[in-house]
Amino acid sequence: MRTAWEYAGVEWIWNANKLRCTRAGVPDQLAEGSYNELMQMLSWLGHDGWEVCGCSGAGNWLFWTLKRPTG
Repeated sequence: MRTAWEYAGVEWIWNANKLRCTRAGVPDQLAEGSYNELMQMLSWLGHDGWEVCGCSGAGNWLFWTLKRPTG
């Protein structure tokens, strides 16, 4: 049996202290914060079954892709 996944994204613009979590079918979660708030957001997602499957960055921007099995 194949696993079906759903995906989410977390974006951090660190010099502006801006965070955004994007998930399908859910309004974007916007927050302000630095490294500690970013870790809280990623931890919150982890407790909800999400795991980081990729990260990219450039300049003052980092973007994480997360996944969790559906069903």
